[in-house]
Amino acid sequence: MYRFLLTPRWWGINVFAVLAIPFCIFMGSWQLSRFEDRVDTHQQQEDRSARAKAAAARPLERLLPVDKVTSGRQASARGRYDTRHQLLVPARTLKDKHGERQGFYVLNLLRTDGGKALPVVRGWLPGDAGTKADTAKVPAPPKGEVTVTGALQASENQGTDGVQAGGGLAPGQLGMISAASLVNIVPYEVYDAWITLTDAQAPLRAVPPAAAEGSGLDLKAFQNLGYTGEWFVFAGFVVFMWFRLFRRDTEAAKDAALGIVVEVEGEGGGLGNGIAAGLGEDGLGRGEGSGDGQGEAARAGKV
Repeated sequence: MYRFLLTPRWWGINVFAVLAIPFCIFMGSWQLSRFEDRVDTHQQQEDRSARAKAAAARPLERLLPVDKVTSGRQASARGRYDTRHQLLVPARTLKDKHGERQGFYVLNLLRTDGGKALPVVRGWLPGDAGTKADTAKVPAPPKGEVTVTGALQASENQGTDGVQAGGGLAPGQLGMISAASLVNIVPYEVYDAWITLTDAQAPLRAVPPAAAEGSGLDLKAFQNLGYTGEWFVFAGFVVFMWFRLFRRDTEAAKDAALGIVVEVEGEGGGLGNGIAAGLGEDGLGRGEGSGDGQGEAARAGKV
């Protein structure tokens, strides 16, 4: 009955199933492990952020370059603010008791004793960076030599939330906080990092540090989880189709063993004729006596 499993067609089906099912399970498990890694990394970053808030600030030079470990750490630097190059970073949101509000960052460059300048986000204000009424609320930076303390951040890139890399900004505005975007604005070297002040000068509000890139539960993390489900569904579909084909061919083999041959309609006299041909030699399974009886009845009618 199961000799059909030895046919070349079923050899191909079995080889495909044997290879496809483990492959789908492996890929699903791999995607799941990627998601779990991102969850673990996110938790580690949360723990580091909590410790960083309580830890004492360290000199900026000891925390560079910025990576997943040093991102969010409290850094301190000493120097003078460049009051001629105050920049506004538009279209930045901040959460408060009213929800997310649109506003802008206020950024100044701190000229350190080493010669390089450190971008410092002094705070956030609600409103439009292109409106004089809103920009008039920006307080002037402190004069003279100051020591600043804040959360260390890596330079932004085009994938960072809120970044406007397309250009078209008004003079005095900056779309992306990075050394690359500042190189044509200021005539001195800039650190490839920035800090957001812990204590903002009123009416500015302190900007909370962002998680290091690749350490949060972003869209990519949930894409990994979605791919996990897809691969496991594929594996289940292969199993389902194998049993469906097996059941169909098993039923066909049983029908063939009973002499029931189902032909495709239009071939061999039609679907009905094919079924009838398999029921018996006379097409009805009643033997020759049935036919003789009909013949005798016909002859009796002629008498």
